[in-house]
Amino acid sequence: MALQISATNPEHPALLLALPWQVPLEEWPEEYLVPLPRGISRHVVRYARAGDEVIAVKELAERPALREYELLRDLDRLGIPAVDPLAVVTGRVDAAGEPLEPVLVTRHLGGSMPYRSMFETTMRPATMHRLMDALAVLLVRLHLTGFAWGDCSLSNTLFRRDAGAFAAYLVDAETGDLHPRLSDGQRDYDLDLARVNISGELLDLEASGALHPSVDPIEFGQEICARYHGLWRELTRTSVYPAGKYHYIERRIRRLNDLGFDVAEMQIESSSNGDTVTFVPKVVDAGHHQRQLLRLTGLDTEENQARRLLSDLESWMATQEDSTEARPEVLAHRWVRQVFRPTVRAVPVELRGSMDQAEIYHQLLEHRWYLSERAQHDIGLDTAVKDYIENILPRARETLESAEPE
Repeated sequence: MALQISATNPEHPALLLALPWQVPLEEWPEEYLVPLPRGISRHVVRYARAGDEVIAVKELAERPALREYELLRDLDRLGIPAVDPLAVVTGRVDAAGEPLEPVLVTRHLGGSMPYRSMFETTMRPATMHRLMDALAVLLVRLHLTGFAWGDCSLSNTLFRRDAGAFAAYLVDAETGDLHPRLSDGQRDYDLDLARVNISGELLDLEASGALHPSVDPIEFGQEICARYHGLWRELTRTSVYPAGKYHYIERRIRRLNDLGFDVAEMQIESSSNGDTVTFVPKVVDAGHHQRQLLRLTGLDTEENQARRLLSDLESWMATQEDSTEARPEVLAHRWVRQVFRPTVRAVPVELRGSMDQAEIYHQLLEHRWYLSERAQHDIGLDTAVKDYIENILPRARETLESAEPE
């Protein structure tokens, strides 16, 4: 069988053809590889460079490779945070003509880390709670779209910084299934698997001495269930309000917006005697603040980053002389040109590490708040940027480099 590359983007096959597909993935020469931290996987996985892109290459049988490729494409169309599928390569043979396993190729998620790399330095319990929050949000979003993961775990997730929190991305869809709607039993099965997997992964970290002594692996496994149920209940519960109290419905929608979700479709019914109104969110879409920021500024960020940037944008807009006359979009683009971009550009590229522009700006705002609290008066953003570059980034870089695996 001849080498075949199935891809949606015509650029990818041309870039991928230069890679050594006739060599088992485990034996690929260093010249093709990118030294990035990898999580635990049941398959051989390597990071490589294809043109200007960094890709993840995973060996597995042809049928599951094609199936996972299609599932990841479906999740992309649904707007679910997951790795971006690029291609499936089949028909591989070695120099002796012996068949090699096909591979699934995905785009490396920039700025992301597998959970084990995050534990290279002992992670505090507060950070662990934020990881559980991010994973609970991801699992809820998957279930809202009808996706049963089948193997929810820390190992099958990548995490990115998100304005003091984390955003979780699905990285392994091999065991997943997409349905029009999930039953309670399907959701409970996924959640129970998550609980068992997470507890097991944390117990493994505990045995290696990489877990904070105050972290109980069993309790944290159970925590994902509590956080999931709380969020699911808030997003899907039925509310009954007195007739005429329509502002209660608006308040419920605002509360969902604060959680980062939009109500795309709802059901409102009046009781037979007209005393009460029943409100049910039927379709809930994540990314409320992301969409709002993207519409105003063109900046595409994580949800918590968007919330933070919108807050700063609103504060800045209030100081502008034409704030009551100019359209919000005009003011927002002025903020991007005059505030956001110059501030981010002031931070040297070599000191940014894996932080994207939105995360850098968030860090600068946090540092400005810290300096202002210490000084008991407002510190300008320019002063905060200068202090951050001189005193914070070099130490953060040293810590990061000392934690990197050899």
